[in-house]
Amino acid sequence: MNDEGAPVDLVAELETARKRIDELARAYQALERDRDDFKKRLQRERDRLIDVERGEVALSLLEAIDDLDLALAEADDTPLARGVRVIRENLLKKAEQLGIERVPLLGKTFDPTVAEAADLEVTPEAEKDNLVTAELRAAYRLKDRVVRPARVKVARYVKAAQA
Repeated sequence: MNDEGAPVDLVAELETARKRIDELARAYQALERDRDDFKKRLQRERDRLIDVERGEVALSLLEAIDDLDLALAEADDTPLARGVRVIRENLLKKAEQLGIERVPLLGKTFDPTVAEAADLEVTPEAEKDNLVTAELRAAYRLKDRVVRPARVKVARYVKAAQA
């Protein structure tokens, strides 16, 4: 027996049981953390997949809007053209409700992550070098991801020839 009157074997057994309980509690906490991390990872992946699907829907809407823009470019101000404009505006609103936003590029520095340079325009002004001078097709973004890059005309500085 020890000082407290308990057999030494029981005290050692009790201490071993306490250590085992502590180990199991730590293992359980680690398991809970892993489960929470897994749930968060799963939610992020699900959100990413939803965004990809929204992007696909947005591309379909944007193609329809582009077609309407082409039709309206040649149309006079007729009742039919006004109706097509209303349809176009409604499609743009639907895209905005999906979280799709237009990326304004006109007058800004050309960024190849957002636009494709479809044409170049020579400029004698050095400060206009690499600026977007025209949008041939608009760029759209969903959150931080470009779902459709723009096609733009970019200014390229060329020093004026001296005569």
